[in-house]
Amino acid sequence: MVLKINNLKKTFKLNLKKTEVLKWVNLEIKKWEIFGFLWPNGAGKTTTMKCILDFVHPTSGEIILFGEKLTKNRSILSKIWFAPEQAYYYEHLTWKEFLEFMWKLSWMTQEEVKEKSSGLLEKVGLGFAENRLIKTYSKGMKQRLGIAASIIHSPELVFFDEPMSGLDPLGRNLVKNIIKELKGQWTTVFFNTHILSDVQEIADNFAIINLWEIIYEWEIKDVSGNLEDFFVEKVREATEQLEIK
Repeated sequence: MVLKINNLKKTFKLNLKKTEVLKWVNLEIKKWEIFGFLWPNGAGKTTTMKCILDFVHPTSGEIILFGEKLTKNRSILSKIWFAPEQAYYYEHLTWKEFLEFMWKLSWMTQEEVKEKSSGLLEKVGLGFAENRLIKTYSKGMKQRLGIAASIIHSPELVFFDEPMSGLDPLGRNLVKNIIKELKGQWTTVFFNTHILSDVQEIADNFAIINLWEIIYEWEIKDVSGNLEDFFVEKVREATEQLEIK
């Protein structure tokens, strides 16, 4: 098991009032699988990811990465990488300079980064922009640059936040192929997206979070129909049950 979450809970205090944003979240992600994380807006997706990545400390519960509790050994975070949907880039740099900057955050040699970066940028379709400043990039180009930066260190577990956001159909297909290739290279992929057809196409397993808790977790192969219809049905059921209570 790469990631296991047990009874994760997070409460924020705002104006002396406690607000619960996660309650008893439980998840299991197996080694070398592609895991899709689905949610309606305001369901707790971002907070869950921030807790896993140690950006936010949970109120209670535990997060186990690679068999070790995150609270006991934060060094295990070196095995994972994160590509946010809206990342900040030093826009006065070219992509080559940016990836060399990323090298300074890793244990790779400068030669390894130079050798790997050229292939990666060709893979994500940015080879033509070698000498262009990042500030001239479109949203889709920046999205693909972020994906390249997130996998240059060959992480064992990678998190993609809306990796297909801002991409045209060709770009989406390119990113989906990269995700499938990562699985073939023994990397576990956790990604979330509003494009449910992409999840149904490439994910092995998925979970739906709604109203700050996991309401469904299963294998994609067990969804016989359209995942979007299935998602809407499960979210409505969970909302109705809450209203009854």
